Amino acid sequence: MAVRQLPTSLINRIAAGEVIERPASVVKELVENALDAGAERIDIATRGGGLSYMQVSDDGCGMDADDLALAVERHATSKLPDGDLSNIGTLGFRGEALPSIGAVARLAIQSQAQGAHEGAEILIDAGKKTGPRPAALNPGTRVEVRDLFYATPARLKFMKSERAEQGAISDVVKRLAMAHPGVAFSLASGERTVLRVPAAMAGDSQGVLNRLGRIMGEDFMRDAIPLAAEHVGAKLQGFAGLPTLNRANQMMQFLFVNGRPVRDKLLGGAVRAAYGDLVPRGRFPMLALFLTVPPEEVDVNVHPAKAEVRFRDPGAVRSLIVGALREALEEAGHSASAALTSEVISRAGQSRPSGGFPARPYPDRASPSAMAFAEAAQAPFEDLAPASGDTRASETEPDADYQASPLGAARAQLHDTYIVSQTDNSVIIVDQHAAHERLVYEKMKAALGNGGIARQLLLIPEVVELDETAAEALAARAAEFEAFGVVLERFGDGAIAVREMPALLGDTDIRGLIRDLADETMQTDTAVTLQERLHEVCATMACYGSVRAGRRLKADEMNALLREMEDTPHSGQCNHGRPTYVELKLADIEKLFSRR
Repeated sequence: MAVRQLPTSLINRIAAGEVIERPASVVKELVENALDAGAERIDIATRGGGLSYMQVSDDGCGMDADDLALAVERHATSKLPDGDLSNIGTLGFRGEALPSIGAVARLAIQSQAQGAHEGAEILIDAGKKTGPRPAALNPGTRVEVRDLFYATPARLKFMKSERAEQGAISDVVKRLAMAHPGVAFSLASGERTVLRVPAAMAGDSQGVLNRLGRIMGEDFMRDAIPLAAEHVGAKLQGFAGLPTLNRANQMMQFLFVNGRPVRDKLLGGAVRAAYGDLVPRGRFPMLALFLTVPPEEVDVNVHPAKAEVRFRDPGAVRSLIVGALREALEEAGHSASAALTSEVISRAGQSRPSGGFPARPYPDRASPSAMAFAEAAQAPFEDLAPASGDTRASETEPDADYQASPLGAARAQLHDTYIVSQTDNSVIIVDQHAAHERLVYEKMKAALGNGGIARQLLLIPEVVELDETAAEALAARAAEFEAFGVVLERFGDGAIAVREMPALLGDTDIRGLIRDLADETMQTDTAVTLQERLHEVCATMACYGSVRAGRRLKADEMNALLREMEDTPHSGQCNHGRPTYVELKLADIEKLFSRR
C-alpha cells in the first residue's frame, strides 16, 4: 500500500481531537484567550449543552483584521514573543484552539482592538475561511461556535447528554472564575443564567471568599480557614475547609497554579497528607488553593489540554502545601464545621410535623400512644428517668467562666455517652468517647515526638492468643511497637505476651487492642510512609485508651474534658475524622419551635 500525504483539512480535524474533546474544551480555550487578552468582563452563552451554540464575549485588547486572519492559522500565537517554552506567563500558548474549533464546527470571530474605529470579522466553516471583513462592535472580541463536531460525526456520537455537557461547561467556567477573581463572569444556558459573579477588588480577600462561596456554597464561607505561605519564590494562598466539612468526592477541591486550574496528583497527594486522619477514609475536604511559582519552575506544556503540570522541585511544592495546610488547621483548634448545625436543624425540621400531629389511626378510641402518654402524665415528675450524669448534683457550681468558654459549661450527661453543655448563646452536644479519643491521640503523637511514650509494667503479663501469621507479624515489629509503649514478645505458637503498656492508656482492653494491631499490621500497605504508619497505630491505641461510651462521668470530669478539648488542636473531630461535637445556636433552636 502506497504512502500518501493526508490533506490539510483532514490533518486539522485529527489534530483538533487532541484539543477539543467536548463543548467544555471549547469554552475553556475561548475563556483563557479572553483572560490572556486582559478582559475585565467575560460573558458566556450556550444552547443545547454547547453542541448547537456557544458564544464567548470579552472586553479585552481585541485584534485588528491582520491579526484576526493570522489567529485562525495553526500554531499562530501572540503569547510566545521570544519562543521560550520555559517561561510561559499566559494560559494559552500553543496556537491550536481557534483552528481546531474551526476545523470541526462553524466558527465566527468578531474583534475590535482597543482604540480602533472599526472591527473585523472572520468565518470558518469546517476549515473553509471567509474574510476578514469589516464589522461593527465594541472593543473586545466575540466568538460564536455553532454545530460543534458536525464535520466529525464520529466524535459527535460519543457526546453525553445535553445536561452532562452543560454541567462540564459550568465546571470549567466556575474554575476559571475562581482562579481570576478580578474578572466579572456570567454564564447563561438558553434563557437561564447559571452563574453571575462580579469582579473582586485587588487584595480583597473577603471578595475572593464571597466568590468562592457563590460556587462552593455558604457552608464553605462559614467554615473556610484562610492560609498564606511562601517558600523560595513559591507563594500559596487560599482557603481550606474545616475537616468536618467534607464531601464524598474531590469535586469541591480546587487547585490552581499561576492562575491555571489543574488536576494534579502531586497537589492532591499533598492535600491528603495535610489532612491525614482528620478526615474519614473515602471523604475529601473542601478547599481552594492558589499556588504561584516562577514560570521557569513549572512545565505546563505536558498535554494539549494543559490540565497537568510538572514542577522542577516537586518536593518543595509538596512541603509548602502540607506545611501551610497543617498550620492553618492547627490554628483552627477545636473548631467543628458549622454545617453540622445546619444539617441537624434541617433533619429536625424534616421530621417535625408541618401541620400539627398526624391523624389518629383509631378514630373511635384513644390510641395506644395517647393512652400511654395519659398514664405517664398522671405519674409524679420525680419518677421520670434522670440524666445519667447531672452537674447540678455536685456540691459546687461550675466555674462562672465556663459558660463563656467556646464549649461552655457541662450541664448533663445523657445515655452515659453524650455531654450536654451550655454557652451564652448555644447548646453543645459532645460525644465523650470520640472527643477523648482525639485528646489521647494527640498526647501520644506529642509523646512520640519527644522521644517515646511512657510505659507501665504489667504485674502479670497478658497473653493474647492469635493465629500464627498474626503473631509472627506482630513479633516482627516488636521494636517498633516498643516506641509506642507496647512491649510484647512471642509466647509459644500463635500467642503474644504483653509485658508493658502505655501509661496514659490506663486500664484498657489489652486483648482487643493487640488483636486490632495485628489486623492492621497485616493489612498495612508496604508503600505507606513510616509517619502514616505511626499515626495509624496511635489512632488504634487511642481508641482503647479513651473514655468509653456508657461510662458515667462526674461534673468535674465533664468540664475537664471540655476545657481540654478547647486547648487541643483538631479536637473537633475524632481520629477517624468524625465530628466530636455539634453546636446548636439558640436562634436555630427557637426557629424549630417557631419562636422566631
